[in-house]
Amino acid sequence: MWFDSHCHIHLCETATSAQIIEAATATSVEAMVTVGTDLASSGTSVELARHPNVFAAVGVHPNSADGWHDDAARAVERWLVDDNVVAVGESGLDFFRDHVAPDTQRIAFVDHIQLAKSHDKALITHTRDSLDEALDVLEQQGPPARFVFHCWSGDRAQLERALDQGAYISFAGNVSFNSAHDLRETAARVPDDRLLVETDSPYLTPVPHRGKPNEPARVGHVGEAVAHARGADVVATARHTTANARRFFGIE
Repeated sequence: MWFDSHCHIHLCETATSAQIIEAATATSVEAMVTVGTDLASSGTSVELARHPNVFAAVGVHPNSADGWHDDAARAVERWLVDDNVVAVGESGLDFFRDHVAPDTQRIAFVDHIQLAKSHDKALITHTRDSLDEALDVLEQQGPPARFVFHCWSGDRAQLERALDQGAYISFAGNVSFNSAHDLRETAARVPDDRLLVETDSPYLTPVPHRGKPNEPARVGHVGEAVAHARGADVVATARHTTANARRFFGIE
């Protein structure tokens, strides 16, 4: 049984949300965390977490950080008292799509870090062309007790730095791409107890479904690619990444 540690059910358009959740459950997905990227989608994620074995993350993505303000912070805080809301995020830095000023992104990221710490929630960190800078911010602020770099894309030195800070590392469907040799080599270096898998659906559809919209039901393909990269048993990888996700998100 797999645990999809990062998906966006509200963006999956191949079926209704209920059908997407049902399809995942039917394909050995034990649980999933659906992640907000702004206030509207965070609210939707909270509602979707009423489904059994669906949990929510709430926050504002760096590409939407120009919508981060005191009222937004208060809205996120109100959601964080819900037991089905298990994480803050996704937040972080994105210097690939730079239509939000870096300083604005940093302010929002620091606020999300502090929210995760003050509410004892996991933090989901987004980095695109910004991993070193995000590591700097986490080091300066002091990271939460539980934080993950979702859709990992860094090199070996960045991995060591993240692990030294206590990070979990999550891999998405791009680890299965034919060209992703370096990413698979990195996946082999993550300690068993820090490893998570995700779909980031509807994005980054794994092989053999590449080219089609992604959904949580396909997280097993991500897990298989990670297991093969590590020379590990697939069933054992499913077991320990699921246990890691439950521990990381504080889910009994």
